[in-house]
Formats: sequence, C-alpha cells, structure tokens
Amino acid sequence: MGGESAYVVDLAASDDETHRDRLRGTSGNESLGTVRGVESLGTRQVYANPWMSVREDAIQRADGTSGVFGVVDKPDYALIIPLDGERVRLVEQFRYPIGLRRWEFPQGTAPDRADSNPLQLATRELREETGLRAGKMIELGLLDVAPGMSSQRGRVFLATQLVEGFHEREPEEQDMRSRWFPRAEFESMIAKGEITDAQSIAAYTLLLLHEHSQP
Repeated sequence: MGGESAYVVDLAASDDETHRDRLRGTSGNESLGTVRGVESLGTRQVYANPWMSVREDAIQRADGTSGVFGVVDKPDYALIIPLDGERVRLVEQFRYPIGLRRWEFPQGTAPDRADSNPLQLATRELREETGLRAGKMIELGLLDVAPGMSSQRGRVFLATQLVEGFHEREPEEQDMRSRWFPRAEFESMIAKGEITDAQSIAAYTLLLLHEHSQP
C-alpha cells in the first residue's frame, strides 16, 4: 500500500472457509468427507470462465438419501465503503444479468479467479473503480453472497483519509461512473428501492454497527 497506513482485523480462515477451500480443490469422484451430517461423495466441474466456475457435488444426507448440490464458485471479493465526513462514494454500472444500471459500493474480485489478500484487493478495487487512495482501511466484517448457491464470500472495508486520483478501470468497467452521495440521500435511495445491491446494503449495516460500537 505504499505510504498508506491500515488497521485490519484478523483474517484467519474459519473452519467453514477451510472446508470450502478443500471442496474447491477436489476433482473427480474423490470422497470429500462429512460436514454437518452431509457426506460429499464427489464433484465435477460443469462450466468455467475467467470469472467463475460451476460444479455439481454428489452428496449423501444423514438419513442415507442421496442428492446433488450445484455450486457457483467465485473468488472472495472485497467491498469498500469510502467515507468522507457525511458522504459516501458510490459507483454505477450496467449489471448484465438483471439488465439494469445500479448504484453500489466499489467491490470486486482478483482477475482470473485468483485468491488475493483481502486488504490488497480492497486497496486495488478502490483505486481502480474510483481513483481514491485511502490512508486508513478498517475491516468491518464478512458477507456470504448467496450461500444457497455460491461459495463466494466478501470482506467489507471502511476507507477513510481519502485522496482523489485517477481511476484505473478494466475494459468491463468502461461504462462505470462514480460520485459522492450524502449519507441521508444514500439511505433514502435504499428506502425507495433505487439502491438494491444486497452486498452494499448489508455492508452499510456493518458500518452502522461499527459506528454504534465506538465510544
């Protein structure tokens, strides 16, 4: 991070994360072991591209019945809340799967499905999407994107002591724009359904809890 200072909460993997990573690294029909009463019998990849993969796991439940789980694997992402006094920085872009342009907090994953240090990833995503450089980054918490269908998890960071700069957006982000919003307007946009990104709304809840915990 160069001359930037940072404070980050412990990023050690939990037992759940360790199991998830073990599942990702197994191929063929190798037995994956038993977790929470469900035995994973084998896995096969059915689709992959540079951003995600889809696998199907054969499982056996505690009562002996069998089934399958379809899982979307994506690398863990970082979401950043850039906060400057009583305003937050958002980005807006076209989200192809829902066919809409949406305002949200800067967020993203490392290229080519690579695992990345969460703090380094957050620093890069903030710079790429907004041009901002943060003097201080605080981790606020962990989010599961869609645990019924995806293994992806996200780390939420609060970015302060911000310095403006030039963005470094990727080709996929060429239609992106970014601007500051007063927090009251941001909250009103959520209430009116103008901001619907689940990760951004959940991340803002983590920010509120963090602020309430401060003396």
